[in-house]
Amino acid sequence: MTQINDVNNSLINPYSDEELIKNFPGFTNHYASVNGIKLHYVDGGIGMPLICLPGWPQTWYSYHPVAVELAKSYRVIIVDIRGMGSSEKPITGFDKKTMASDVLELIKQLNLSKVNIMGHDIGGMVAMSFAFNHPEFTQNLIVADGSHPSEGMMQMPLMPAAGTFSKKMDANMPYAWWMGFNQVKGLPEKILEGRFQYLIDWLFEYVMIDAEKMSSFDRAVYAWAYNNAESIRASNAWYQSFAQDIEDAKIYQQLNMPVLGLASYVSYNYMKMGLPYVAKNVEVIGILDSGHYMFEEKPREVLAAVLKFLGA
Repeated sequence: MTQINDVNNSLINPYSDEELIKNFPGFTNHYASVNGIKLHYVDGGIGMPLICLPGWPQTWYSYHPVAVELAKSYRVIIVDIRGMGSSEKPITGFDKKTMASDVLELIKQLNLSKVNIMGHDIGGMVAMSFAFNHPEFTQNLIVADGSHPSEGMMQMPLMPAAGTFSKKMDANMPYAWWMGFNQVKGLPEKILEGRFQYLIDWLFEYVMIDAEKMSSFDRAVYAWAYNNAESIRASNAWYQSFAQDIEDAKIYQQLNMPVLGLASYVSYNYMKMGLPYVAKNVEVIGILDSGHYMFEEKPREVLAAVLKFLGA
């Protein structure tokens, strides 16, 4: 916690968007007003647009292992989704359909007619919702360990199966206790405000094969971003909206555009079974020597799969 607290006494915050963007040559920070809220995004590269959406508990900075290389072939636009990072944190609108409409309004403001869209974790859920609701704007869809909420979530166990809950997540019997914890309103903010580093360190160790690939600086960036009550409340709202997301999904039609699923050892079996139900033209690639945060653990494998799929 020392590194984070020291920032309060510094003239320059090393975790600010203005400082972090210096690690992204050719990228610039931007803000847009969409659906009555402010969204932060970064933009770099030229070519066919590739919208990138991060997940929990990260920010736009999570794409740093792959963004600069992707920008050699595409215009890469990384968005802090509603409630994340420097984007606004309203009280409502955290269902994935509304969050997808945020992305649509941004795309329209940028005068883009069709985009590739890629999302990790919660960002993958928003990316899929975008494809379901706005297929005319979607050229290709990439989801990395983050499929759209479905009724299958209701079967997730409250208690871990005997012998399966250890320091690393069990691929056959995964126990994601935070799915339930993040449903609770009001309490997580009180427990985690000013202490988010503890959750981050535990989580990365649990869902990554090699947690050392998530650097101490990266961890400090995310702890800084989530260390206040408003950020915790807003990010938990992504989870508290799953019931509405599941209802919305019941009327969605099967996707026609090409879909790539990137799956870690934790999610491979589930994505391989689930994605073909919702997409006609789908490929699932398992990066089985990586945990959930595959951009950090296996950036080369992610880049190879994405660039091949997009035809770079």
